[in-house]
Amino acid sequence: MRLMRQARAPMAILGVLVALALGACLSTPRGSTAPSLQVAAAADLRPALTEIAQAFEARAGTKVVLSFGSTGQLTQQIENGAPFDVFLAANEAFIERLRQNGHTLAGTERRYARGRLVLVSAPQRGRPLEDLAALGAPAIRYVAIANPEHAPYGQAAREALEAQGLWESLRPKLVYGENIQQAMQYVQSGQADAGLVALALALPSDLPWTLVPQELHQPLDQALAVLRRTHQEAAARAFADFVLGPEAQAILERYGFESPGGTP
Repeated sequence: MRLMRQARAPMAILGVLVALALGACLSTPRGSTAPSLQVAAAADLRPALTEIAQAFEARAGTKVVLSFGSTGQLTQQIENGAPFDVFLAANEAFIERLRQNGHTLAGTERRYARGRLVLVSAPQRGRPLEDLAALGAPAIRYVAIANPEHAPYGQAAREALEAQGLWESLRPKLVYGENIQQAMQYVQSGQADAGLVALALALPSDLPWTLVPQELHQPLDQALAVLRRTHQEAAARAFADFVLGPEAQAILERYGFESPGGTP
């Protein structure tokens, strides 16, 4: 009898373990959640893309985690193995660089918008500056731009100032943000008297602004790609398609972006 009791005990324990395992298997599809989609994006997209991501989540049921920064720095992070699924750059040249080095899924590289550069004034000024030459006035002590070394809007700002013959004379006044969002913050806080920033950041603010003529700098054609490292290719492709779709394009237009005008 003892032997039989000893035999039944392990069998009973095994039965409990099997039941628990089966229960876990049966409950996993209903209770589990898909991994979040990791999206890296240029800092000028913060207001617009936040809205776009919310709309995508509502329709697709996929959580989107956004990471904003300068396009150049995000590109370096991706090259060094950062686990992003999709990248939205502020300049298509960086998407092309990633494509050439095998970091994108072939055929997913597409333009999604063209950005615009604007001249903004600090809140205390109360009125927009007329043109870039106004930055030379003694009352303008500091001018904020994104770092031209890795931020496309910073590079565009430099090109515009050079085209007007103002770069060298204004260099002592320039303060650099790590990205265009930080440059905008310098102006909003009054740390800078003026700045050259993205229209997409100026529109939601209360800062006075003036458009910088596009012919003064290379076009800010912005492009995206699904990254080769993604483990969620279907969701990543769906998000990229959504950004190019009518709902997301209407949101981008509200924030001052122009039509993308084709593929890179």
